[in-house]
Amino acid sequence: MRRIILALLLSLALPVAAQSTPPKKLVPIPEPPEMPLPSPSPSPGTEQDASLEPQVTIIKRGEDTVEEYRSNGRLYMIKVTPRIGLPYYLIDNRGDGTFATRSDMDQGIRPPMWVIHQF
Repeated sequence: MRRIILALLLSLALPVAAQSTPPKKLVPIPEPPEMPLPSPSPSPGTEQDASLEPQVTIIKRGEDTVEEYRSNGRLYMIKVTPRIGLPYYLIDNRGDGTFATRSDMDQGIRPPMWVIHQF
């Protein structure tokens, strides 16, 4: 029993002894390069990136709020937030100007259903 305890104590002391020995040949780490200063003029790609952001127009109709999302002048989504209830979206998926609600788009999705128990 004493041998087991002695072996456990030595196995616990071994990592401490390994940490206390200094490493041999230390090599200094080189200094990192200086960070470049940001340029005040926009880079060539930023003008195109700004045009990719949607233009949002917010319209108040009575107590409802309508947000129209346009990209390149084309209306592709409408978000309607009624005074009471959850907001809903009208989306032009095909680009032909016909808007469908999210519930209309989910018609093709059918969750799998199985009969587990029948009375």
